[in-house]
Amino acid sequence: MTDALLSVRNLSVRFGQNSQTVDAVKQVSFDIHKGKTLALVGESGSGKSVTAMSILKLLPYPKASHPEGQILYKGEDLLQNSEAEMRSLRGDRISVIFQEPMTSLNPLHNIAKQIGETLLLHKGLTGQQALQRTIELLGLVGIKDPEKRLKSYPHELSGGQRQRVMIAMALANDPELLIADEPTTALDVTIQEQILELLQSLQQKMGMAVLLITHDLNIVRRYSDDVCVMYQGTIVERNNTTQLFANPQHPYTLKLLNAEPSGQPQPVTLNNSPLLETQDLKVWFPIKKGLLKRTVDHIKAVNPANIRLSPGRTLGVVGESGSGKTTLGLAILRLINSEGGIKFAGKEIDQLNQQEIKPLRRKMQIVFQDPYGSLSPRMSVAECISEGLEIHNTGQPIEREQMIIDVLKEVGLDPDDRHRYPHEFSGGQRQRIAIARAVILKPELIILDEPTSALDRTVQAQIIDLLRELQQRYKLTYIFISHDLAVVKALSHDLVVMQHGDIIEQGDAAQIFSNPAQAYTQRLLRAAFAEDSSNRV
Repeated sequence: MTDALLSVRNLSVRFGQNSQTVDAVKQVSFDIHKGKTLALVGESGSGKSVTAMSILKLLPYPKASHPEGQILYKGEDLLQNSEAEMRSLRGDRISVIFQEPMTSLNPLHNIAKQIGETLLLHKGLTGQQALQRTIELLGLVGIKDPEKRLKSYPHELSGGQRQRVMIAMALANDPELLIADEPTTALDVTIQEQILELLQSLQQKMGMAVLLITHDLNIVRRYSDDVCVMYQGTIVERNNTTQLFANPQHPYTLKLLNAEPSGQPQPVTLNNSPLLETQDLKVWFPIKKGLLKRTVDHIKAVNPANIRLSPGRTLGVVGESGSGKTTLGLAILRLINSEGGIKFAGKEIDQLNQQEIKPLRRKMQIVFQDPYGSLSPRMSVAECISEGLEIHNTGQPIEREQMIIDVLKEVGLDPDDRHRYPHEFSGGQRQRIAIARAVILKPELIILDEPTSALDRTVQAQIIDLLRELQQRYKLTYIFISHDLAVVKALSHDLVVMQHGDIIEQGDAAQIFSNPAQAYTQRLLRAAFAEDSSNRV
C-alpha cells in the first residue's frame, strides 16, 4: 500500500560463511502504517529479529546479505543507504528496543550518560536540559526515584529495570517508527501492562508506528492492529488481529495459539531434613558518599529471609522487578555478600571462603536470566557446556563429548551445532544452552533465574516438561525465579512472594494461587491470570 510509513517487499536475508549459506528470511513482505502496530510473531529462530534488524541494517554485514527485496521508508530504500545515512536515522526517526538490555547497554557508562548520548546526537541537548529530559524519560517508563538512578550502572539494576532504561532510550527522540524486539520479556506482569499502555498512549499522541516482535500472544491480542506469523523464515499467515485470533488458518498459527504452560508439579513429600535452609538471610548494599566514601544509607535488597526447601521440590520466587528475587538467589549460592545463616545439605556454608565452597559448586548450579551475557562469545557451545566438567574433573575428553551430545538432545538442540558460537543462535536457543550447561553436572540444587523469559510459549512448554522430567529422574531441587506466574504455577510446590526486599507471603504454592492472603499477591495474580482466562483460544 502506497500510504505505508514502511514497506518491506520480498525481503530475503542470507548468512554465508565460507561455502555454507543459510537463508534465514525468504521473500517477506508487509506494511506498517503511521499510528498502527504490526506484530511479528513466531518461535525462536523463525526470522523475526533478523527481519527487524534488516530495517536498520544492524545485521553482521558482509556475512549477512540481501539477495532480493526492498525496505521502503517513506519511499526511500534503506538497503541502498550509506552507513552515515543510517546513523542519522537510527535512534531518531526509527528507534529500537533490543531484546537483551545487558548486552545493549554499555557496562562502563552510567544510565544518565547513555540516555544523554542519544539526546546529544540527535537533539543537541546538553547539561541541565539533557538531565531533565533523562529524568522525565525514566519516570515515564516506571523507574522509581529516577534522580537516584542517574548514576547507576547497568549491573546495578535488575533485569526489568535495565529493560525499562532501554525503552527510555528508544523513546528519547520521539521516533516515527519504533521496533520493539520483545520489549517486555524481562518484565513482571504488572509492569508489562504499564509499559505497553505507555507505548500505546505515546503511539496515539505522536502517531508513532510500532513493529512489535514477541512470542506472547496475549500481548499481541491486546496491543496490535495486524499480525504476521513467521515460520522458518517465511510469513505463513497475515491478518487483522481480531480476525486472526477468531479464525486462524494455518496449522502453525493454531499451534501457537494453543500453547500455554499447563500441568502440575510432580507430588513430593516434605522432608524433615531440608536440602536448603536460610536463617535471617539479609543483603543490604551500602550507599557511600563524600571524599572518604562513608556509608550514609543502604539499599535493602533482601530483608531477613527464612526459607526451608526439601529435596526434590520446586520453590517458586515471584515479585515485581527489583523486589530482590535474583539477589536472594545469588546470596544463597554465595555469589554476593550477605548476612545470616545458609545451610546446604546439612552443612553451614555462610562462613565458608571461596576455596572451601568450590567443591560444593557442582551440587549448586544456576541458570542466569540473560544467556547471551552468561555465555562466553569466544567459546563454542561445546566449550561452554564442558567448562564445568573440566573444572570439576568429570570424565575423560571422549566421555565429556558424549555427555555434551546427550544433554543437547535433552534440551531440544541439535548436537551437530555444538561447535557453533552463542551469537549464531536465537535468544531461546541460547537459553537452552545455558540450561544444558547447568544440567550436565547433575547438581542437587538448580536456581533458575527467569529461564523461560526469552522463550516463546511452545518452547516454554517443552522446557517445563523437560524440567519436570529431569527433576523426577535425578531428584533435583529447584528455586524457580520468574515473573511469569503461569510457568511458576505449572512447576512450583512451594511459593515465596517478594516485595521491596521483604517476603510478604510464603507457603504451599497451590494454596497461595487459589487463595492468596496478601493484597499484593492478589494484584499479581489478577494481572497474570485475568487476561489469560479472557483471551484463551
